[in-house]
Amino acid sequence: MEFAETDRLIFDYITAADADFLWQLDQDVEVMRYLNGGFKTSREDIESVFLPRLAAYANPALGWGLWKVLEKTSAEALGWILVRPFGFFTSHPQIDNIELGWRFKRSSWGKGYASEAAIAVRDGLAYTGISTFSAIAAPDNTASIGVMKKLGMTFSHTQFYEDSIYSEDVVVYTQTL
Repeated sequence: MEFAETDRLIFDYITAADADFLWQLDQDVEVMRYLNGGFKTSREDIESVFLPRLAAYANPALGWGLWKVLEKTSAEALGWILVRPFGFFTSHPQIDNIELGWRFKRSSWGKGYASEAAIAVRDGLAYTGISTFSAIAAPDNTASIGVMKKLGMTFSHTQFYEDSIYSEDVVVYTQTL
């Protein structure tokens, strides 16, 4: 699967060959603030935790995985969009509800890139017949919640989200097209 470019963005499927990009993105404590309290991800964790988790749900034919978001004119990598079944790493994954997530360089914040990219990915997936999308965020992560609202998602519920490496209270926003 491929996603159509937007006026400003193009997309590229992330593989293990992108480990350096993933590591660099996670070196900004503000980028990591709502993910793990602001701790930088080690290169070892990218290789031994992040990439194996990505491989567990990656399915390029279905669009599942991480999609690098690049600025069209400069080809600068701005961040990524996550696509996977909601709750994939829990005991109750929802194959018919696709989770969207995002992580972007701080230098690209406030410019609408995350919303633009997430809308393009959502719309591309919707074209294949997927109709339910969800996203999660820390309750005080107003920027990510703002992206969810720009997507047209609405608050669904608060839950304690737990898998093998993450355990926090989150807000869940959902949209059915």
